[in-house]
Amino acid sequence: MLKQLLLPLCLLLASCGQIEVEHYRDQQPQLDLRQYFNGRVDAWGMFQKRSGEVIKRFHVVINGYPQGDKLILDEDFTYSDGSKQKRVWTLHPDGPGRWRGTADDVVGEARGEVAGNALRWRYVLSLPVDGKVYQVDFDDWMYLLDERTMANRSFMTKFGFELGQVTLFFRKQSE
Repeated sequence: MLKQLLLPLCLLLASCGQIEVEHYRDQQPQLDLRQYFNGRVDAWGMFQKRSGEVIKRFHVVINGYPQGDKLILDEDFTYSDGSKQKRVWTLHPDGPGRWRGTADDVVGEARGEVAGNALRWRYVLSLPVDGKVYQVDFDDWMYLLDERTMANRSFMTKFGFELGQVTLFFRKQSE
């Protein structure tokens, strides 16, 4: 009986520690998605298993541009194993500090909130692994460190269990 109660209790306690993006509303510099992602941004990152083992590194070139009230992020990935991938995000403002987004490998819509120097982005990604495709929940946190540098930590989960993390560092190119 104790074992049956332990898992739900652990999940409940883990959910109590969630920080909301509003916690960062006074942090500087203020993140303006349209401004930061307008033009070329390079990013370098890695996928890590739950254990911390790095299983893949990558570089991504992002070309961002406005299209009416939308923000388009055209991303070209190059992975450490030589494989390549393309993702094109279409982001729409959805009220003060809120964004919605779509991409071909995102299931439904991504939802984002910006406050201060932070963006919290949540979505379900169709993730190909060893010939199979899994739908994985992403909880993505981006923090603007200075006007050209942003750090990103993403937590990947399935059925509430952490599968791994993605860490990225973005660098906006000088205009």
